[in-house]
Amino acid sequence: MHSSFMPRRQVKIGDAAAFVGSTPRAIRHYHEIGLLPEPERGGDGRRRYGYEDMIRLLWIRRMADAGIALDDIRDAFTEDAASAGADSGGDGEGIAGVLERLEETLAAQEAELRRQRTVVRRMRAEGSRMGLLSGFVTERLKNLPEGSLRQADLDSLLVTERILGPLGAALQAARFVALATHPALREESDRIDDAEEALDDSVAVDDPRVARVAAERHAFESALQAVIEESGLDEDDDGLCDAWDALHPATADDSGGDEDAAGLGSGRREAGSMSAVDAIGKMPYDFSPARLRCMELAEELSARDALKRSGR
Repeated sequence: MHSSFMPRRQVKIGDAAAFVGSTPRAIRHYHEIGLLPEPERGGDGRRRYGYEDMIRLLWIRRMADAGIALDDIRDAFTEDAASAGADSGGDGEGIAGVLERLEETLAAQEAELRRQRTVVRRMRAEGSRMGLLSGFVTERLKNLPEGSLRQADLDSLLVTERILGPLGAALQAARFVALATHPALREESDRIDDAEEALDDSVAVDDPRVARVAAERHAFESALQAVIEESGLDEDDDGLCDAWDALHPATADDSGGDEDAAGLGSGRREAGSMSAVDAIGKMPYDFSPARLRCMELAEELSARDALKRSGR
């Protein structure tokens, strides 16, 4: 056989990298992190790689292509070597353990990709802004006339969902369903919103306009609630709560605490989110002192009416 076709007993790093489909730089990194033992060097001071080195490089490349981290590959080789030394059987538990963890990670990634695809599909089907809301919320809005919801409505629901979770936003959606289907209510809502906006920093908190707008806001909210009750939207709220509870059974962690006492907990928020109190504290609201006072007066009027209805 011609000498040029005779395999060499050892090859240089460039040939080793080319054979396994890697780069000399990657192989040097394997040496640095202890993944591949340093081979002997030739008379020219360069590394020389033998058959066993090439086998290990091939294994490293295949495992890395499968998504296994280099540190995990190194640890797996170390564990397998120790197992083989202690027991000639060498059952390979190191690599098996790494593969098990990798499979669990990939399964979690697949689940996250499915979730993301569901969101993207909903955004395409419902429109980008409405699709940003959870399906629990958009389900309640999907039958409304096209264009009847405003961007400000969706923005408000997005904020509410972040603070109180999907159920809180779905319950608030009753407000926008009523406004979208009752033009006169929407017109009155716009008028009062404009009046509140006019209570800027130039208006004193004891200005008569503050109390007047508060009374108008209270009257409007009472009228809106009456429409919600007449249209049966409040009964839909009960069904939503039941459906949410069925999907998210209460746990011991959901009971008790100041947050629940304030009506902001009850396990209604998404898992992993911050508390409603914390979320509210981190959300900026650019309200003037006069507007804040208007809101306080409107709340006082509502509380007074609630006392009257209870007969106290």
